[in-house]
Amino acid sequence: MSNDEDRADRENNDVAIPAPRANPALTGHEAAESALLAAFASNRLPHGLLITGPHGIGKATLAFRFARFLLSQAAEQNAGGLLAPMAPTRLELSPQHPVFARVASGGHADLLTVERGIDPKRKRVRSEIVVEDARAIASFLRLTPAEGGWRIVIVDTADEMNRNAANAVLKILEEPPERAILILVSDNPGRLLPTIRSRCRRLTLRPLPNATVAALAGDYRPDLAPADRAALVDLAEGSIGRALELADHDGVALHRGLTDLLDTLPALDVVGLYAFADKVARWGNDDAFRVFADLMPATLARAIARAARPTAIGAGRDSAFAGILARRGLDRWVEVWEKIGHLFALADAVNLDRKQVVLNAFFALEEAAR
Repeated sequence: MSNDEDRADRENNDVAIPAPRANPALTGHEAAESALLAAFASNRLPHGLLITGPHGIGKATLAFRFARFLLSQAAEQNAGGLLAPMAPTRLELSPQHPVFARVASGGHADLLTVERGIDPKRKRVRSEIVVEDARAIASFLRLTPAEGGWRIVIVDTADEMNRNAANAVLKILEEPPERAILILVSDNPGRLLPTIRSRCRRLTLRPLPNATVAALAGDYRPDLAPADRAALVDLAEGSIGRALELADHDGVALHRGLTDLLDTLPALDVVGLYAFADKVARWGNDDAFRVFADLMPATLARAIARAARPTAIGAGRDSAFAGILARRGLDRWVEVWEKIGHLFALADAVNLDRKQVVLNAFFALEEAAR
């Protein structure tokens, strides 16, 4: 069987993970659900809710789960009846519920989702949420709830707001309308304005246990080889979203190529480097480059952490590189890590040559390793 046939066979057996707005399942965040239920039951819902935690662990799924719950409560109250409804004990809503269906389709009048829009000049998704997107929030929240309950806005992800968009959101939080809730989903809350953080109730979600990630990866990618699944779980660091993204775009192979090159330091295998950069940055291979732009800084960060704790350095693929890190001074490597992260961030923002970005990232490591 050819590689293409093998890939097609695997994809036919994969189970598509629903988008957060249409996902009825949430695993590993029971404490967060209980906290939201308690806030609802005590009539102390915040106008601003900041849901934080690593990428791909279920933050947006929880945001939509809570939004569906609130919107369904309004619908039940409007339905009336002789008996008062029982106090809810969970946020979960059946996919057959009409509110679930309308939220999943984006058709609920009392819910607005704000995310990066399309840049009309470049004909592609913007790298940030712009002020025009944020201004829509204020006009939406000024309206009376169509169904007599709450008006809810979900910003996914709030880290991607530019300065003007962030200031527009801050103004709303400073003077929140009645019966309105603004839910900010954030992978990195340190990027938000301190004044935004201070005006929101913060709900921090933790990475999922490795066993949970492995079980979910098995559900969604049943044809993964056990060795590949174990490697993905290790690389995912508690994020099922990251594990599946890596699985979709040959993340294990990308990581193997990355660590093979790191093991040649302090004198890089130049021929191997250029071949690898060609593969990662090939035109039309946007997903591979995006995955690698996340994978390389994460791998470097893990190697730095291991070098900082020599007893934790094991026999894994990062070990040889971690030994080099320990001999050169960790402060220097942290600076290189920050430089590489900034370089990949610029690649998309100003449309840098992707191959050169990959090369420059490795050259920065080579220079530091000498």
